[in-house]
Amino acid sequence: MLILPGCQQSSETTPEAPAHIPWVKTVELKEAGPTAQRFSGTLRGRHEVPQSFQIAGRIQQRFIDPGQRVEKGDLLFKLDTRDLAATAVGAAADLKRAEAALAIATNELQRQQQLVERQFVSEQTLQRLELAEREARSQVETASSRNKQAQNALGYAELKASNAGVVTEVSVEPGQVVGIGQTLAVLAENQLLEVEVFLPEGSNPPRGGYLPLANGEQIAMRLREIAGAADPRSRSWRARYSLEGPYPSSLTLGSVVSVRLAQKQTEPSHRVPLGALDERGQTPQVWLVSDGTVKPLAVEVINLGEEYAQIKANINAGTSIVALGTHLLTRGMAVRELTQ
Repeated sequence: MLILPGCQQSSETTPEAPAHIPWVKTVELKEAGPTAQRFSGTLRGRHEVPQSFQIAGRIQQRFIDPGQRVEKGDLLFKLDTRDLAATAVGAAADLKRAEAALAIATNELQRQQQLVERQFVSEQTLQRLELAEREARSQVETASSRNKQAQNALGYAELKASNAGVVTEVSVEPGQVVGIGQTLAVLAENQLLEVEVFLPEGSNPPRGGYLPLANGEQIAMRLREIAGAADPRSRSWRARYSLEGPYPSSLTLGSVVSVRLAQKQTEPSHRVPLGALDERGQTPQVWLVSDGTVKPLAVEVINLGEEYAQIKANINAGTSIVALGTHLLTRGMAVRELTQ
């Protein structure tokens, strides 16, 4: 009689608990914002000026290296001036000869004018001397122009920086013969910085984005220009994004950076934890929780981040989905929700 009441009490206080039904962690589906795709770009200067000589010649000295910072007026290259100096000496001699010829013609004209007044020389002779003096004066003007050009050429033998900036490229060496206007180096003025990005063919260039920094900060970017045609080799489109300063000292011209470009949202998408994606099927899927059971739903993955994924699916925001352990689920499986 002592045992029976004990057994009866045990059977009444132990209901049939669903101990075999597992707990699953769920989250509510949220709409995602615009997609920010990651691209690699090169940091460029807004103004990149090719440096070249106005005359042809042989390079005698090079005073710069790639990556070097220069100030306005700094010497970049120097040509061999031996031929230029000889030309300048010849031009100066021609000018002196022309000036001497003009002096002789002028004196002769003045002397003949005095003889004409005394009627010792005819008017025809005076006119001939006037033409000779006019021609000698024209020769002086021509020789003076050539002499000035020769002196300018000596000055052009030294190529100096047009503005302060950083030398991004140097394509010639001492001893090399260069032509007029040939690009020897590229000088990037670092007052305004840009990121050069090559976008895949057929993509619509985003209007903006941002450049993440190592300290966690971001620099906003906006599209400044897009190439008028695709690159014939890579079939990609070159785009330039201007950075909105101020710029930290860690940004150096020519360095490769990783940027995020905001893609225009054409269809609604959702943001889910990476653990919510199940890759066991032919397509990625998430698991919906309804009435204590789960069922899979195929989705399209748009973008993968470090912790979250952006998906497109025929589903409404606010729907509960399984956030972890999706590889253990089966269709119609009973679960208990542990909301986040």
